[in-house]
Amino acid sequence: MKTLKNILDWSEVWALLLPLGVLIFRRRKQTKELRSVVIYVILAFVINLLIDLIVDYPNAFPTWLKSNNPLYTLHSILRFTCFSWFLLTVTKPEYRKIQWILIWVFVAFFILNFIFFENILEQDHISGNILTAESFIILANCMIYYYGLLMDESIIYSKQIDFWIVTGLSIFVVISFFLFLFYLPLITENPKLANSMWDFHNLAFIMFCIFIAKAFYVSSRN
Repeated sequence: MKTLKNILDWSEVWALLLPLGVLIFRRRKQTKELRSVVIYVILAFVINLLIDLIVDYPNAFPTWLKSNNPLYTLHSILRFTCFSWFLLTVTKPEYRKIQWILIWVFVAFFILNFIFFENILEQDHISGNILTAESFIILANCMIYYYGLLMDESIIYSKQIDFWIVTGLSIFVVISFFLFLFYLPLITENPKLANSMWDFHNLAFIMFCIFIAKAFYVSSRN
């Protein structure tokens, strides 16, 4: 049981090897729409590797890097940037204005949050506000993408590379939104339950990476 738990705890690292493996072994250039996703997968792997190494080998890192919580904020910024870029690329032009508005709402919230409410380098806990807002805004932009897709009845969804990524992303942010929303109160009141709930985040992340790998495979095959 402990081994299974360790495997799940490290899933934020090894799950990214699925899309990375497709990129490496298929050895074909991905479409330009996937450029931001490729950047995300590579940088997310580096960040998540550091996150897990800090937990398991804290003495190997300098004093200012004893907590991995700021890295979760960095990962959140990376995810928001890369997938906002991706969604703007694949969404129909007439709906992009709404997406841009939502992006700037997040940017404003991000700035105000770290001026008045949270420290961007918080060591004691993750930035629940930013992670929750990021999940909500990305989900809203995913819904805008889906709406545009539904308006085009000629599209075969299974052959759409972007459909696989947006679907995986949507599943991940739906689960993560509720987790991030209640995680900080839970970690104060019931740390054991909060730790167990994080397993759902890891499972959702595994699914997310599988969908990205599928999109990379479809792209390289085509």
